[in-house]
Parts: sequence; structure tokens; C-alpha cells
Amino acid sequence: MEKSAFYKNSRNDLPGPLNGVVVLEATTTWAGPMAGCVLADFGATVIKVEHPLGEVARRLPPFLPDSKLTIPHETVNRNKKNVSLNLQHPLGKEAFLKLAETADVIVENFRPGTLHSWGIGYEHVAAVKEDIVYVSISGFGQFGPLSDRVGYDPIAQNYCGWTSINGDPGGAPMKAPTWLGDDTAGLHGALGAMAALRHRDQTGEGQHVDVSLVDALLYQSNGFPTAGALGIPVERWGNQFAIAAPVNNYDCKDGSVFAGVLLDSHWQRLVKHLGREDLLSLTNSERVSRREEVDQVLRDFCAANNVDTVVRAFADMGLPATRVNTYEEVVQEEHIAARDMLQQVTLADGKTVPIVAPAVKFSRTPVRIREAAATLGQHNESILGGLGYSSEDIAKMSSEGVV
Repeated sequence: MEKSAFYKNSRNDLPGPLNGVVVLEATTTWAGPMAGCVLADFGATVIKVEHPLGEVARRLPPFLPDSKLTIPHETVNRNKKNVSLNLQHPLGKEAFLKLAETADVIVENFRPGTLHSWGIGYEHVAAVKEDIVYVSISGFGQFGPLSDRVGYDPIAQNYCGWTSINGDPGGAPMKAPTWLGDDTAGLHGALGAMAALRHRDQTGEGQHVDVSLVDALLYQSNGFPTAGALGIPVERWGNQFAIAAPVNNYDCKDGSVFAGVLLDSHWQRLVKHLGREDLLSLTNSERVSRREEVDQVLRDFCAANNVDTVVRAFADMGLPATRVNTYEEVVQEEHIAARDMLQQVTLADGKTVPIVAPAVKFSRTPVRIREAAATLGQHNESILGGLGYSSEDIAKMSSEGVV
């Protein structure tokens, strides 16, 4: 399909399908900000409430070249408004609850009980906005024996068993190189918010939505927790697969490819291309039992050719294969450009840089990066002023360290 055909009925008068939804985000670092990022990308008005000293993401490397701005912050806090509030101060609590009265969704990712102790927990917000959807994201959840523990991303990855199957066979457990637990929980937080909004729109009922990093990772573990409950071993396979062979990462003359076959028909196409009809009759179960032998067949083919030759041969046969790219390489790909996955954004310091764009494409209500990450407290005057605070009120709050 051509891109123009996909977007032929698109509207340009809306920021996205969540236009009109107001989200109040009290978060730090990644899981909560990611939930807010998804909702903001989808067109919601997201007001990030940030401590006047600034949250952690503003200090997380890598920094942009010749800039005090960081890539994580600019990535996860785009498309949001920003109000600086000290939520532990009575005036900050008061302002937050006033903001909550105007919101559809609250997103927070503090340790369970923290916002309650500040007087802005679910029950406090529900008292001023009965139908609020209040999304709490934490390491271990709002209830359970471990709910009061600190639970950052690598803690969740290791606790839930995910790291036990990551890495090379025979190697040590290994965490993901990205914040997988935070990202997954953030996505579930956004999904939970949208599902709860659907229920609110049908019934008028708000609710508390509880998302934990551990639960999100278990949910996304391909059913392996069931295997664990039944005592079925789950092995570490590295770049190979337990259910198919050959599948692996293979060195070529000028790089490496990830390639393999899953079906008997795939294998038959491959060995015909390689002139190895003597192996034509091998079924998948036989190939799995002779894994080293069939893996070597594909390894030899790749070693004798360039990456492009191997990838093109597999594409012509209708088989899966790709160059093993670095991020620096993949962002040069024509396909990535066609999918608009990097969008040029002018940041607060005036520099224009490519920022990773929304992943979901909507044919009717397209989404994009509309605004760069806001400066700390950038919208204090407009948003607090809209709640009835005068310039004198805001100046007093500033003098007391509230904003």
C-alpha cells in the first residue's frame, strides 16, 4: 500500500484520536512518563506536574551535542504541557487537586502510598472528581506482600524471571539493554487508562488502575510463567530457537545477518537454492535434532557472501532475514524514513534534532510530535492562571518554593 492511500481520508484538524482528553501526569524518569507520552502522542492534553527542581529524566544521559538537554527527557516528555509544583507543600497539593478537577486521567508512578501521604492519592482525587481514572504504576503494584518495596526496572526484570532466559546459553542471566519493564508498564498504563475511560464514558464510573512492572513483564513473557508453574524448564537460547532450526545470527563478509527457517517449505526452498538437495527431506523435528549440522549449512553460505547478497537471496525466496543493524545504521534506512519514525523537532534551546516518533499510525487521525519537551514550569502562568490563580498568587507560590 502507498502511504498516500493509507492516509487518504485523514483529518488535519485534530492532534489525534484522544483529542479532548485531559491527563494530569505526576511522574518521574520513565514508566509513568512513557504512559503519559503515549497518551500525549495520541492527542490527549497531558499536563506534566514536575517538582520545581526538575525530575530525573532531565539529567539522564546521553546529552544532546553541545546542549544541556538529554535525549531521554526530550523523547518521553514531548507533546506535554509542564507545570512545576512541589506536591508536598500545602499550596502545591491544593493546586494539584484543582487541576485534577479538570482532568479525565491521572498518571503517577511513585512508590505506593507516597501520593496518599501527600493528600493527593486516589481517594483524595476521587473526592473532588468522582469519575477520575487514576493510573498508578509501580514496581510491585498497589497491593501484595512486596507492594511497599522499591522496584526499579532491573529489579523487576530480575525478580520476574525474565533475565534468567536472556543471554547466551551457558551464560549468566542478563538484563535488557533498554528499560523494558518501564516501557512495558508504561504501555499497559496507557492501555489501562484508555480502557477505563471507555468504561467511564459508558457508565460514569471512575476507577483506580494498578499497573506493576513485574506484572507487565510476566504478561509479556509468552506464557513462560505457566511453564514455570508446571515445572517445565525454560531454557536460554540466545539467538537460536527451541522450536526451529536453523535460526541464528550469522557472520558474512561485511557484517552479519539474522536469518533462519521456520517451516519445512522454507527449508526446502533454502536447500534447493544452496544446492543441498540431499537435505531436502529433513523435517523440522529432524532439523532441531541435528541443529549443529543444519546451522553450519547456513553459516557456510553466509560466510561466503556479503550481507546484501544473503538478505536479497532470502527475500527472493520469501524467507526471513535482515542485516544486524546498529541504531546508527538503521536510522539511515529508507524504510524508517518512509514510516516517519524519526521526526525533526526544534527543542527549547533552538536546536533541531531527530526524535523517535509515535509507533502507531492512524489513517483518520494521524499523530506526530507536535511540541518539543517543555521547559520546567513553562506553562505555569497559563495553566494555573486558568484555574483562577492571579500573578500575585503565582509569585507568592514561587517565593515559597511551590512553583
